[in-house]
Amino acid sequence: MARKLAVIGAGLMGSGIAQVSAQAGWDVVLRDVTDEALRRGTDAIRASYDKFVAKGKLDAEAAEQALARITTTTELEAAADADVVVEAVFEKIEVKRDIFRTLDGLVKDDTILASNTSAIPITKIAAATERPERVVGIHFFSPVPMMRLCELVRGYKTSDETLAAAREFAEGVGKTCIVVNRDVAGFVTTRLISALVVEAAKLYESGVATAEDIDTACKLGFGHAMGPLATADLTGVDILLHATENIYTESQDEKFAPPEIMRRMVDAGDIGRKSGGGFYHY
Repeated sequence: MARKLAVIGAGLMGSGIAQVSAQAGWDVVLRDVTDEALRRGTDAIRASYDKFVAKGKLDAEAAEQALARITTTTELEAAADADVVVEAVFEKIEVKRDIFRTLDGLVKDDTILASNTSAIPITKIAAATERPERVVGIHFFSPVPMMRLCELVRGYKTSDETLAAAREFAEGVGKTCIVVNRDVAGFVTTRLISALVVEAAKLYESGVATAEDIDTACKLGFGHAMGPLATADLTGVDILLHATENIYTESQDEKFAPPEIMRRMVDAGDIGRKSGGGFYHY
């Protein structure tokens, strides 16, 4: 019998998680609050499968079968019989806690409740439920179909059994996992990229070097595939500002305090590729 996954949020991350999971044989229900959001999500999945088929990396029949395993809904109740639920909504603690509180009263006793958050402590999300031991962080990377890494985050009360089940799920959809044993804000990867982006933005803001030269230094000096400012534009300056603020609020560590230029860019709507301009023009 096929296992069932519920993905809450049909944006870039949620649709990507649904895509790789359906391809790996999971029956997936993708939930968002509007039919339009669900349409955009499924269109993105279809387009991605088509690209893989065109490149010869996926059989056309396999792509059709995977698509057929994905259903969409605006009802959270559709997650009731899921074996694993992955929440992938906006990085706001109140929104996530509301979802987990509702899911707690819906799903089976042994269901794994996971958050794809990149910066919010899992313990804070788990505290909204009566089963914090069944709550875990499963942090995928964007674009999900291409990025092999997955961060598994142990909340303060996450059980060994839950962590093992999360690893089995993530590895089963093709990811390589690292384990975050202590639930610090930003985990491992978001802390590293946030510290790098904050320092790069400060260097840019104070006129030490151009965005291009800062990124070139990281690519050629450290072997990074993409420089920190280009990464900020790709991820969204607004998303990274929010993440660094979360980490700074939790840790009070000055290296995560976002520089003024990031705030002004967000105020002006220059948030990266999705707006046509950020540290670079597109």
